[in-house]
Amino acid sequence: MEEKRDIRRLTLQQIKEAFTTANMQAFRAKQVYEWLWKKGARTFSEMTNLSIETRQWLEENFTFFQVNILSQQTSSDGTIKLAFKLHDGAVVEGVLIPTETRMTACVSSQVGCSLSCAFCATGFLKRQRNLEPSEIYDQVWLIDKLAKETYQIPLSNIVFMGMGEPLLNYNNVLAGIDRITSPDGLGMSPQRITVSTAGVAKMIKKLADDNVRFNLALSLHAANNTKRSAIMPINDSNPLEDLIEALNYFYAKTKNRITLEYAVMNDTNDGIEEADELVRFAKKVPCKVNLIEYNAIDLADFKSSGEDKIVKFAQYIDSKGIIVNIRRSRGKDIDAACGQLANKNQE
Repeated sequence: MEEKRDIRRLTLQQIKEAFTTANMQAFRAKQVYEWLWKKGARTFSEMTNLSIETRQWLEENFTFFQVNILSQQTSSDGTIKLAFKLHDGAVVEGVLIPTETRMTACVSSQVGCSLSCAFCATGFLKRQRNLEPSEIYDQVWLIDKLAKETYQIPLSNIVFMGMGEPLLNYNNVLAGIDRITSPDGLGMSPQRITVSTAGVAKMIKKLADDNVRFNLALSLHAANNTKRSAIMPINDSNPLEDLIEALNYFYAKTKNRITLEYAVMNDTNDGIEEADELVRFAKKVPCKVNLIEYNAIDLADFKSSGEDKIVKFAQYIDSKGIIVNIRRSRGKDIDAACGQLANKNQE
């Protein structure tokens, strides 16, 4: 028996062709496509404007892999961490981060991660596979639904800062974003989406060549090659000089200013020398700097710099004419904060 195709891997045209080949009305394909990407149907049986016979035919000929919420935890600050179970039993995590001005979804792009950043819990997991576009879409759909149910406010922003390196799952991430931003998908603005990378220079250039309209963030964390390589092995093959060139190429093509993310770690990257290195890097790229409170993990010895140190660090950068913001950690008490996603609590 022929293996069923995953219907969400098909284009609208391919679904039309399947209907035509089966001597069924081709216009029904558009209705199916709407159910898949605009209305977020979870099963064929939910497609109620199709006849029972059509739904049965879909069931017999196609699969419909679902992403389901395995568990959720709510932080004292209102942040909600979700463990998503995929069709093959793999688990990824996502986070809903509510603030007074925005409702943000933090989503994953891979099961695990291959980059082994020394300070990040996900970096200690083995990379199992890339997420499909539909699995990226489903995370956003489910978090948006949760935001509406819990806070009566829809998602306003999406950040690809969960598990995995988005630019090592390039095609699927861009296809997922296309479904999220398309008028026949969720219709969200690409300007409300930020893709965060540990720094894959050639793929940053590819983003520029593909003329993407979403925002780009670089997880920098050190602006000195020796120091950065010590905590982020990817820097060995993508040194700061290559990243500066790639980021300027990206800006020249897209006119989108880059965000530099910098988790401030005690006695690791929080001295005046490191601040000065960050300033020198930032002056070579059209950017702003987000300083992130580091969140300690069990697997590493790094500690957060105290409030006073972070403020002092920020003031120094600001005094040099660089736009800088301090990002407070959310969801620390449920391991949902930046760098803490590691599938610890889904059992």
